[in-house]
Amino acid sequence: MKRTAILISMLFILVAVKAQETWTLEKCIEHALSNNIQVKQQQLQIEGSKAELEQSKLTLLPSLNGFASHGYNYGKTVDRFTNDFATARVRSNNFYLSSSLTLFDGFQKVNQMRMNQANLQATRYDTDKFMDDISLNIATAYLQILFYREALKTAQNQLQATELQVARLKKMVDAGALAQGDLYNLEAQRASESTAVVDAQNNLDLAYLTLTQMLDLPNSNGFEIEVPDLQLGEQPTLIADPAHIYDYALETQPSIKSAEFRMHSSEYGLMLAKGSQSPTLTFQASVGTGYSGAAQIYNYSIGNPVMIGYTRNAFGMLADSVFAPSVNTTSSTKPFKDQINDNINKSLAFNLNVPIFNGWSTRTSISKAKINLENSKYNLDLSKLQLRKTIEQSYADAKAALNKFQSSKSAVDAAKESFRYAEQKFNVGLSNSVDYNNAKKEFEKAESGLLQSRYEFIFKTTVLDFYMGKPISLQRK
Repeated sequence: MKRTAILISMLFILVAVKAQETWTLEKCIEHALSNNIQVKQQQLQIEGSKAELEQSKLTLLPSLNGFASHGYNYGKTVDRFTNDFATARVRSNNFYLSSSLTLFDGFQKVNQMRMNQANLQATRYDTDKFMDDISLNIATAYLQILFYREALKTAQNQLQATELQVARLKKMVDAGALAQGDLYNLEAQRASESTAVVDAQNNLDLAYLTLTQMLDLPNSNGFEIEVPDLQLGEQPTLIADPAHIYDYALETQPSIKSAEFRMHSSEYGLMLAKGSQSPTLTFQASVGTGYSGAAQIYNYSIGNPVMIGYTRNAFGMLADSVFAPSVNTTSSTKPFKDQINDNINKSLAFNLNVPIFNGWSTRTSISKAKINLENSKYNLDLSKLQLRKTIEQSYADAKAALNKFQSSKSAVDAAKESFRYAEQKFNVGLSNSVDYNNAKKEFEKAESGLLQSRYEFIFKTTVLDFYMGKPISLQRK
């Protein structure tokens, strides 16, 4: 019984530890990329592009097709193997094997294969871009939780300090040392800070809900994230400039690579359309045979002589009898094996197809391919422009957040000292509750600004690091 109780206790402990397992940012990103349905759909598109590429490669090989038939004919018809009329029921079998190879088609099949190769690479980079977007969204939601955790902690600390002051002031009012109005002002401040705590808790709960939904978890019960050390140090800086980041991102970002391969695909598409203007030369070979129930074998044999007349003598009178040999004829259907061997026919042919006029469909296809190519070039330029704008905006935001963080540190120090001084004066009765509340609000405002600027700077620098090819992580170097 004692062993059983120990085992049960250990089991509960393991379950509790498992339920309280913390999620790092890296684990959240890995889980999202492994379980997201849209990511799986993107991967299916890659498989579809692979199949199209494989099919375009196989079209370069000769085709080979076989044909077989078994049938019966009733009524008058010309048998194709005997060239005789057949009126009775005739069984027939046909066997046919053909092969065809395109010798030249204006390189249409080659360009189709190259276009499918470019489409496959573009699809892969589209998937990478989609996964990168998910990773950044996960990082944003993760940072939101960290921000609201600290905001809640700050609000709770402020409320706790105010409650201590309310308790102290209540004793002084009850003793007649202070006016009731100061207590009312401080209680109003406590009510306001209680609301701030509730708002911060709601924001934190919503942030957790947002992240768990992005991870496709059933609920947020027992879900906890790891809280890394996000202190920025005394003098945080921005290392790279926007131009350097853009030059690096231009060579590595999947959105740019996808647009480039889409443009290459359009180039091959134009070459494919132009190839349809060229003559097409194909080589064909075939072999066939068959069986017909109308094919007969005739057998002949000599029978008894048959009298066919008489001879006459010199006087014109009948003399000797004249006999002729008789021939007996029998027939049978020619054996299947013999017909298959005897009816073999073979053919070799070169076919040349020269396009002359087809309702301008070829010219229309070429025009559309040119338009598609120009559009893909514009898409590439647009992707580069959007990338540059995103990097410049992220850099500007990070720089502004850094400036705000540095100024907020000084503001927090000043507001903290001002609040400490106001609190001391209030505690000894040299100032009223209004001055105390104003100083406290300024201190809270400064702390909130510092907190927001710090997380804004962390997120923007994380984005810039991402564009520099670094993995998304909150571990500060």
